[in-house]
Amino acid sequence: MKKEQIEMINNKFPFFREIPIHEWKDSSGFITTLPVRQMIEEGYIFKHVSFVLNGCIRVYKISPSGKELTLYRLRSGDTCVVMLASILGETGYEAIAEIENETELFVLPAQLFREWSHRYREINTYIHRLFIKRITTVANLIEDITFKPLNSRLADLLLQKSNGTSDNLLYITHQSLSIDLGTAREVVSRTLKDFERNGWIKQERGKIFINQKEKLQELVEVM
Repeated sequence: MKKEQIEMINNKFPFFREIPIHEWKDSSGFITTLPVRQMIEEGYIFKHVSFVLNGCIRVYKISPSGKELTLYRLRSGDTCVVMLASILGETGYEAIAEIENETELFVLPAQLFREWSHRYREINTYIHRLFIKRITTVANLIEDITFKPLNSRLADLLLQKSNGTSDNLLYITHQSLSIDLGTAREVVSRTLKDFERNGWIKQERGKIFINQKEKLQELVEVM
């Protein structure tokens, strides 16, 4: 790999700084770009470990009835803990991954990553911390689904998606919101209609404009 590529990877994933330069040169690692909608299906056997440099990947499960539930999204500086569990346990992938935005990945042979994780403390520490982080994320998701009413969860999701937008305009569909929340699209549509009736949001086809963030925040906090 080129020196500037190694430096970029180290900046995104500092635990790789332990790796001597000669091991990088012999690593067979490479950088690749995946297009939108490319998928990794459940049961896939990984021969490589992937680390997200740029882009967005949705990781989700599908119930026997066909309902989708988003577990988490991977962005710059992330890697998938379900993938790592599959690689380290030498089992099939227990989720589905879909490229939502064009995604640039650093890809490393799985066997080499296993060797590095045993040899270098920082990589091993990263794996343990990642498992703890994602277990907490999924536990919080289960708690939200079990105990929080849908209107509170939907308000929270809209606020999360509006972070970083200057005009509070979201280009999003009822279907994509229902997938993230793990519920039916019709239920999301009814709840959004209630929000609109209260004057908190305004809807157009494929777009939601948030008029009153503070009201949505109150709904999240009260629940």
